[in-house]
Formats: sequence, structure tokens, C-alpha cells
Amino acid sequence: MESYFSQTQLSEIIIQTINQIFSTMFSSIDNTLYTNLDNLVFINKDILNGSIFKNLLGANTLSGLVYLADAMLAGILIYYVIRYFYSNFVDVRIEEPHQFFFKLLIFAFAINGCYLILEQIININYFLSSSIQELGKSTTGMDISFSQLLLNTNKFIGNDISSINFMSFDGILKSFISVGLIGLALNYSLRFILLQVLILFAPFAILSLMTCSTSWIFQAWSKAFLSLLIVQIFVPIVIIIIFNIDPSNKVLFVGGIYVMSKINSYVREIFGGISSEFSSSLPVSPGLIKK
Repeated sequence: MESYFSQTQLSEIIIQTINQIFSTMFSSIDNTLYTNLDNLVFINKDILNGSIFKNLLGANTLSGLVYLADAMLAGILIYYVIRYFYSNFVDVRIEEPHQFFFKLLIFAFAINGCYLILEQIININYFLSSSIQELGKSTTGMDISFSQLLLNTNKFIGNDISSINFMSFDGILKSFISVGLIGLALNYSLRFILLQVLILFAPFAILSLMTCSTSWIFQAWSKAFLSLLIVQIFVPIVIIIIFNIDPSNKVLFVGGIYVMSKINSYVREIFGGISSEFSSSLPVSPGLIKK
């Protein structure tokens, strides 16, 4: 009998220790990541700020990547002039000078103003996502954010995480939600970085339109940039749906968290573009970019 009770007590101690470890770990995840997710998902023009990023962009046309793109544009001009004079001696048809110089002027303005254009596109996208958030707030009476999602999660699973038994069904669901939250943080962190890389590459993507043989670069760039950007329009819609789930349907609530981690894949299937799923980036596979 004493042996039986000692084994029972040992099992209880092990379960309590596991619960304490998980509750401490998941509490730290909840308090840290939910707030950061709002900043990672709902991107505005602040993504262009930062001293290092601004130096890369170039405060004026005499520095940064814009200056490099202008230099490459000048190289294309020199190449065209040489080829034009060469065509007078060889029977080779090339683009008419007035057509080339008109296109050169248009793309010169586009390259030097590309970051201002991108800033307005980002502002429009942020306005659309914010409008959906405000609409959701007026219909649900709750802020459409990941911080509010944490409060709703606690209502579904339990307000006091330290009292949750992680060996129970609710505890397993809480584990899935917290692990899914880590996946969301990784996915949207990757998305944030990819957007910054694509923004930096913008002058060269526009420059690629100067020749037909390289125009595909701009098409791939624009598709990747827009597909990553418009993800934040769909995120508040999914959060609104999650907030309207019946509290008794806990499995469907977890399914909603899973859907948010797959939004980029669904957008990529519809519009094409590049994947920001963390699992898809290690290793890089041919399916990373969808045409």
C-alpha cells in the first residue's frame, strides 16, 4: 500500500512539474509574442525607417541603391548609343532613338521616385487593413488584434494558465495554440524581412523593364511584393471569424490559429508570389516561388 501511494505521489509530482514548466514557458510566449505580432503583421510606412535602412535606400540621388541604379541606367544608355552607331554599319534593327530616350526618361523618374511610390502603396494597404479592423471592432465590440486574441484564447482555455493541466484536452489545445503562435511569429518575421529586401531591390526591378529580356524580373518582383503585402488584409478577416466562433467549439478555434499560419500559402495559390512560411525556407526548394 505504501508503495502504491508513493508511486501515485511520484506521478503527481511529475505531472505538477510538467505543468509548471509548460505554464511558465507558454506564459512567457503569450506575454512576449502577441504584442510583437501586431507590429510584424500590420505593416505601415515605418518599415522604411531606420538609420541603416535609410542609408541603403539613399537620402538623395548621390548615395544608396538609387544612385547605383542610376549608374546602371547610364550604362544602358552608353550601350544603346554604341549599338546604335554600330547598326549603321551592320544591317541590324534596333529601337528608335526617340522611343528609347522617352522610355529612359520615364524609368529614370520611376527609379528615383520608387521608394515614395512604395510608401504610398504600403499606406494604402495599411489603410485597407485598418478599415477592416475598425469594421470588425464595430461588429464584435473587440479590438481586432493579436493582443485581443490572447484574451479570447484565455476565455476559451482558461484565464489562469498556471491552473491548466497540460495532460488534459484543454492543456493539449493550449499547447497547440502556443506552438502555433511561435510558427506565426517565425512566418511573419520572415515576411517582414522579405518585404524589406524586396523594397531595397525596387530600383533594380524597375530598371529591368528597360529590356525585354530582363522584364521578367520586374514581374516576379511585383508579384512577390504584392502577395506578401496583401496578407495583412486577410489576417484581420480571419481574426474576426475566430472571434465569432462558438466558445464551446475549441477545436475550431485552434483551426483558426492554424489558418493564420497558412494565409500566405493561400494568397500565393491565388495571386502567385513568394512564400514566407518558415518551413518552406529551410531548405530553399523550387516551389518557393510560384509563377
